[in-house]
Amino acid sequence: MGTVHAKESMMSGNMNETSNENNPSASFRKNKNLFDTTKEKHIDLHSLKVRVDRIHIDGLMRTKDDIIQSQVTELFKAQDFYDVILRASKVREKLGTLGCFKNIGIYIDTSQGPDATPEGVEVTFSVREMRRLTGEISTMIGNNEGSVVIQAKAPNLFGRGERLQMEYSYGSKSSTNIRVSVVKPFVNSWLHTVLTGSVFNSSNRFPWSGFNQHDKGFLLDLAFNPDGAGILKHNLQYEAAYREIASSKQTSFRVREQCGPNLKSALRHICSIDKRDSLIFPTSGSLVQFSTEVAGLGGDIGFVKNELTVQTNWTPHECLTFQLGLQSGLLRGVNNEMKINIADQFFLGGPLNLRGFEMRGCGPRDDGYSIGGDAYWAAALHLYTPLPFRPGRNGFGDLFKLHGFINGGNVSNFTFKFDNNYKDNMKIFTENVRCSAGGGIAMKLGDIARVELNFIMPLLFLRSDVLQQFQFGIGLQYL
Repeated sequence: MGTVHAKESMMSGNMNETSNENNPSASFRKNKNLFDTTKEKHIDLHSLKVRVDRIHIDGLMRTKDDIIQSQVTELFKAQDFYDVILRASKVREKLGTLGCFKNIGIYIDTSQGPDATPEGVEVTFSVREMRRLTGEISTMIGNNEGSVVIQAKAPNLFGRGERLQMEYSYGSKSSTNIRVSVVKPFVNSWLHTVLTGSVFNSSNRFPWSGFNQHDKGFLLDLAFNPDGAGILKHNLQYEAAYREIASSKQTSFRVREQCGPNLKSALRHICSIDKRDSLIFPTSGSLVQFSTEVAGLGGDIGFVKNELTVQTNWTPHECLTFQLGLQSGLLRGVNNEMKINIADQFFLGGPLNLRGFEMRGCGPRDDGYSIGGDAYWAAALHLYTPLPFRPGRNGFGDLFKLHGFINGGNVSNFTFKFDNNYKDNMKIFTENVRCSAGGGIAMKLGDIARVELNFIMPLLFLRSDVLQQFQFGIGLQYL
């Protein structure tokens, strides 16, 4: 959130501005000079009735007027000074999501000029547009793998938030990814729609299953955010990919018989409702995410795949936070002519998944290689506490948490029958269930990634499972 200044005088040159008239249309000009004198007063901002007469935008160069006007007009609905500050902050966030500006400042001044009203104020947004071409080298963490990412962007191509971006990443486990994307936001839509088209070329190694995967394809993503706050999100996607599955002669025959080229053409819908107060260490709120993927619109791969993720958090005491997570999935073929490849199966196990088991360490195996299943469930109950004696409180120490947990789940190939006989369907919850308990320390990195170091005691497992009592995990998603 930027700094908000209450001012009593302001001198300005040419400036983009929007006026609060009967027809609140926007006319925009440029501004370069801004001087202010600030006086602090202890007053009740709710009792100070004001009216926004004008909105100035200082610093526009390439950005078009219409997308700015649609983002700032809600400021004219403010009734008091506190409301002006609150709405101005929200407008600043909306301007930031356009991807057009590097810095956005907010200034509030009493209204000036012959048409000023007695209670009138003027709000100025001082913006600095992004360069025509930007680039960066960074690191990314996910799936227990670190990657170096080289990225180049051409933001705000045509003045309405469009951008072209190219990304190359190389992982510590020899995975590579090249992606070129074109992004077009529809800022005037009440659905807050963003359309993204990408072409990609990626390579990944899966030694636990004995194969390497190389994908080339195209992804079209249409994202909706109806509430405008990021709580409710929908993604409609179409993916077409040419996939090469390769293995060595020592790999299991069940894996080798699925190797070779295949073509996947799929539609996918992802819906999520996220009311958590934090992504990594939430203390309250819940997450519900459901995805459905239908493959078989072309190519030789055909299936219907459903996945559900649920997480809820509650804090009975400031030093105790409970977290309950649940994940499940079901994979079904569409007909006998189209197949399901090992790359589409479900797998369980890992330091941020079903803890106490190696990556893909539980479930169906053949000659020591994990071959996955078509149905799974996993659940985890966590208890988080701060570090003993709270070192670095309200600072570096808040990045760490002690946590104890118990998690369990199952993955296999089950025959589900959608009739009144549910006995066979319940086998996934009663037969060959895995379970483990443990504790350790967790750390958040930039509120997007999570690091865990744990000691785990497996409680229920099969002889074919691969166990781990000490685990170090790092990634973006976790159970």
